[in-house]
Amino acid sequence: MFDTILIANRGEIACRVMETARGMGLRCVAVYSEADAAAKHVTMADEAVCIGGAAPAESYLRGDRIIEAARQTGAQAIHPGYGFLSENPDFVQAVEAAGLTFIGPSASAIRKMGLKDAAKALMEEASVPVVPGYHGADQDPASLAQEAEKIGYPVLIKAVAGGGGKGMRLVERAEDFADGLERATAEARTAFGNDAVLIEKFVSQPRHIEVQVFGDGNRAVHLFERDCSLQRRHQKVIEEAPAPGMTEEMRAAMGAAAVRAAEAIGYKGAGTVEFIVDGSDGLRADGFWFMEMNTRLQVEHPVTEAITGVDLVEWQIRVAAGESLPLAQEALAINGHSFEARLYAEDVPAGFLPATGHLSLLEFPEGVRADSGVSSGDDISPHYDPMIAKLVVHGPTRAVALKRLSRALRETRVAGTVTNLAFLGALAEHSGFAAGEVDTGLIARDLEYLTQEPELTPDIIASAALCAARLDSEGGYERGFALWQPMVQTLVLRGAQEHICRLAFSGQNDVKINVEGAEIHAQFRGERWWLNGRPAPRVHRAGAHLTVLRDYGVAFDYIDPLDRAAEAAGGSGVTLAPMPGKVVAVLVEPGQAVQAGVRLAVLEAMKMEHTLTADLDGIVAEVLVSEGDQVEAGAPLIRLEDET
Repeated sequence: MFDTILIANRGEIACRVMETARGMGLRCVAVYSEADAAAKHVTMADEAVCIGGAAPAESYLRGDRIIEAARQTGAQAIHPGYGFLSENPDFVQAVEAAGLTFIGPSASAIRKMGLKDAAKALMEEASVPVVPGYHGADQDPASLAQEAEKIGYPVLIKAVAGGGGKGMRLVERAEDFADGLERATAEARTAFGNDAVLIEKFVSQPRHIEVQVFGDGNRAVHLFERDCSLQRRHQKVIEEAPAPGMTEEMRAAMGAAAVRAAEAIGYKGAGTVEFIVDGSDGLRADGFWFMEMNTRLQVEHPVTEAITGVDLVEWQIRVAAGESLPLAQEALAINGHSFEARLYAEDVPAGFLPATGHLSLLEFPEGVRADSGVSSGDDISPHYDPMIAKLVVHGPTRAVALKRLSRALRETRVAGTVTNLAFLGALAEHSGFAAGEVDTGLIARDLEYLTQEPELTPDIIASAALCAARLDSEGGYERGFALWQPMVQTLVLRGAQEHICRLAFSGQNDVKINVEGAEIHAQFRGERWWLNGRPAPRVHRAGAHLTVLRDYGVAFDYIDPLDRAAEAAGGSGVTLAPMPGKVVAVLVEPGQAVQAGVRLAVLEAMKMEHTLTADLDGIVAEVLVSEGDQVEAGAPLIRLEDET
């Protein structure tokens, strides 16, 4: 067994690996970029080494610097986590050439599963069912269009080196194929340096069910399935284990197929075999097909750990140290049900755009597993994935586990940046999801319901007003009073719209608050305010930014009266960058007439492409950026003028 391991990753996965490794008595070494000098995984480690600049290419993708850090610190093994270099066979070879142990599969196994087309051919040889499609080498657009016609629309265009939904486009009509191919190959080229694609038949009511496998290089076992069908733009949102509606016959068939896939490549360590499942007529043993194998630990591995009682990271370390499989297949069993929800910094109303920001508050309820790489006071960096945490719950039944997930989300407190917390809460309380009616199209079908804003009640605004008036802290209720007569204070809060609040103080601990025409009677009792006889929700304040900690967090800004006159008018007709990123395409030129909805530019941020469109009819007056430019959030890109 090793005594020191280096974790070649960051964020929640680095913290997760360290928790197990330290529990095994091992010493842990972290690596970090200049942007992560104060990150949680750095402070958790026994020793930490800076390996370069903020951009991943300057740090976390520098295998040579990671290996040198392992040598300097006396580490005997490197755990890659997931992402970055975790599925890079050249890195595996370099680690082993340096006399170190790679905690994961061999370079050969990674290569065999790294390209989707080659992997599918290998799976066919191993008698694993494969989705009908084209996986050939001919990448001529006309040839690919012909293959799509043969398969029959709708089809999926997928990057052969892809993952995480990058380089993937759904095409439903022949006339849209060329545009879908162009966008898929461009995104694949940016994300993976490989623009080759394959084409698959699109299953009309698909479910994404994957099987956790584990091998020791000779034998493999499966640790049952996970359902990852709740997806947004091919990104997983909520995962669960086991899959709802799964039959023992189908579980046995999928498990056996996954084990054949792992043993066919001599797999060592934790891996996931992903299947697309036809959910149109229940789950059937002949209704699943191989999609890909992820030769690493998955983000959603905690739900498997919850239902099996197995620590997959411990198994990884033990097998890498030379042990055989810790348990045989017949010793593994399912206990209860588990859910995982991915909490991200993203702007849901703006189309789920990745967000940055300062986490002024981050709190999770007791009794919930929260895997996180950030804490209160940390910043969400534009350089990396914007995941804040994974919330994991377990229960004896699916219904109980889902109730626990819903409550965990309602009791999670986060402030300082926009998140998808309310969206996750709506999903957890979705009646169809509760009934087990899951498929990859559920979110798209019910997106309007899932993203609707909760009702903004007067008591929520009143709570923010008390905080804005500095009356929320101990003794604060005394600050707003004048001698001999009540004082009246009017203040403005801005959320989705502006709210004018009038506070009339009638006593030391008594305030009448007029909000939107409704009157709230506020009384200070003991250590908190009560509104109309009920406890007021807690409010978190960071400067002028207020977050009422109810309904997943309702944010307001206190508008100082002295600042209102200085506010600049919005630049109508100016397209702004919605997030920090790189301009990968400018699609218009000065003097060009455009209509509302026409594509203006393409911005790449956090490895995904985002198309920016015109919000009005007009003439392109100025193009303020060029392809290749790096821009900050809010930067002006293109200015339109009215045609008149």
